[in-house]
Amino acid sequence: MVDMITHKQMTVHNEGEAGPYIMVAVDQLEPIRTLLNEHRIRYWVDEDAISLDGKPEVTVINFGSSIDAGRLQQILDQVP
Repeated sequence: MVDMITHKQMTVHNEGEAGPYIMVAVDQLEPIRTLLNEHRIRYWVDEDAISLDGKPEVTVINFGSSIDAGRLQQILDQVP
């Protein structure tokens, strides 16, 4: 899936102990939620969204430590 802000493939981040996460534009949140729900992937969305330098608001989708970050990346990569 292409990030609407960077126009590059979305990347699953997996730094730290909290588990994988992706940063997404708020305007792109619903299509991503639909995709995750279709694949029965558990997640939660941060309540806060930020906007820097007049760019679209961005929030974080968290997956917890039980998800395989590689599998999640494969799912995102399958969507144009």
